[in-house]
Amino acid sequence: MRLYDYILSPSCYRVRLMAALAGIKLDLRAVDFHPGAEHRGPELLALNPAGTIPILTDGDLVLTQSTAILTYIAASHAPEWLGDDSPAMRAQVGQWLAFAQRLTDSAGAARLHDMLQMPGDIVALRRSATRTLRELEAAISAVRRRGGIFLVGDRPTIADIACFPYVALAPDGGLPLDAYPSIRLWMRAIRGLPGFVEMPGIHRLHELLPEPGPQPDVIRKERA
Repeated sequence: MRLYDYILSPSCYRVRLMAALAGIKLDLRAVDFHPGAEHRGPELLALNPAGTIPILTDGDLVLTQSTAILTYIAASHAPEWLGDDSPAMRAQVGQWLAFAQRLTDSAGAARLHDMLQMPGDIVALRRSATRTLRELEAAISAVRRRGGIFLVGDRPTIADIACFPYVALAPDGGLPLDAYPSIRLWMRAIRGLPGFVEMPGIHRLHELLPEPGPQPDVIRKERA
């Protein structure tokens, strides 16, 4: 499998991380995304007329959406990352893949604005990203109250890998993670997975800050 890759792209990192966790070696083809705009050159436009990366090729197969690539890698090499075969879990994983796109469109766009001077209403982007991060914090807090840490079920799935990069890189777009203790614990759990690989720029706030304690409602239950 060949991945047309930009080292600082969170969407490309999703694919590299999934491959590493699944024990797959990718043929990496570096793309000069910025400032060279190679992704809009004739070679890559022939593969993906949308002019975006990542692009994964595997024989005659060409995939151009990172969450579809995650699904393909898991289905073909590590099906446990799809979760179990129950309709409920498959639907939940799909729901989180859709949520990951909201992270891309908000926190990811804020990062592009601040780092690469891409156009956008930064106030609106940060407001949207903050709402999305608060939703994620609430969801992981609910999972923690049930004794879990990953988004779906009792083990990590492609849902976690789809969401992780844009959350971990949110501070690059002016979105600090200090206020999200459950997110920081979830990030720590992902970083502890066998085979985890780094991406340049990933912030380790969850390691630098004190470990989050129990959530307030958990404390109330313990006192009851």
